[in-house]
Amino acid sequence: MTGNYAAAYAVRDAEPDVISAYPITPQTPVIEKIADFIDGGELNAKFVRVESEHSAMAALIGAAGVGARTYTATSSQGLFYMYEVIWWASGARLPIVMGVVMRALGPPWSIWSEHTDFYALRDSGWNMLMASSAQEVYDFTLLSYRVAEDTSVLLPTVVGWDAFEVSHTYEPVELVEKSKVKGFLPAKGSWKPPLDAQDPASLGNLAYPEEYIRIRHEMRKATERALGVIEAALKHFSIVSGRQYSFFECRHCEDADTIFVVQGSIYGEVLKAVEELRSEGVKTGVMKLWLYRPFPYKAVSRALEGAKRVVVLARSSVFGSFSPLGADVSSAINLSSGDQKVFDVVLGVGGVDVKSSDIVSIYRMVASGGERTFWWVR
Repeated sequence: MTGNYAAAYAVRDAEPDVISAYPITPQTPVIEKIADFIDGGELNAKFVRVESEHSAMAALIGAAGVGARTYTATSSQGLFYMYEVIWWASGARLPIVMGVVMRALGPPWSIWSEHTDFYALRDSGWNMLMASSAQEVYDFTLLSYRVAEDTSVLLPTVVGWDAFEVSHTYEPVELVEKSKVKGFLPAKGSWKPPLDAQDPASLGNLAYPEEYIRIRHEMRKATERALGVIEAALKHFSIVSGRQYSFFECRHCEDADTIFVVQGSIYGEVLKAVEELRSEGVKTGVMKLWLYRPFPYKAVSRALEGAKRVVVLARSSVFGSFSPLGADVSSAINLSSGDQKVFDVVLGVGGVDVKSSDIVSIYRMVASGGERTFWWVR
């Protein structure tokens, strides 16, 4: 199945109560398939049709506010139209789950892959996972409900995957048995929603400074707890599914002088380049980072500590600064007093293909002492 259908099947298996979304390329098949499940009786959920992405998230805030399990999906400009209420969802501590099919932002118009929309959520208080395959889309969507609804976390969670390269590409996907999914996910009603008809209250009032900073501090502590919750959930899911997950996957990193750090579907081409370079006797490795928020600083720094160079490959348009991924990796190294040289490379924006030959060429540049931060434009 496609990555989009993998998300829809995961939502079906998680059995949410309320779905609300607005169509946008290349996300639309996710919600179409979920609507098919509802129409065919495979999913007992209310589908709320709305006039915009902003209204879709607002509808889910209302539903989650009274304890419903919810889902939405969007992309690019749609995510930015939703952006205001995304912050209300996290500030209200609502465990909403969302899929973002990552697509370049305008202008000019582009429907192809880029990660800039995804990274724009980095300070919003949402937990953030990125998939590189349809299988990971399915698995991480299920995982998101487990994490978001944990009573020590109660923060919304987003899964991102690449436009077309994952969203519309067919590949084998192994589903988890329904009985095992139920055993893995929290029971519905296991967390206390902020609104209750028997005890009327309102949500989203004005907070004075002393209240506001306390609320934000509580969110910060929840994200710190989320790291341990995610780690435990990943281990449990590995037992349930037979697929091994942690915060990241590191291939050939143990003895590598140069390690590439990537997210998303370009991982396959990077791994191919690493294996080609190793066949030449060049010690390279690649880290595919699954978890982006909360960022696993200590685990990343430990995995990278033996390298001389760390090359961050960021599929996001950035101007006048390091990429978001590059900045976080650099911080991880600095926090551990590491002395690796960090190279921040922007590539593949607007859907430009990334090939293994590009990665080999980038390695040659950084190995010869080239620029520390640059765009790779063929």
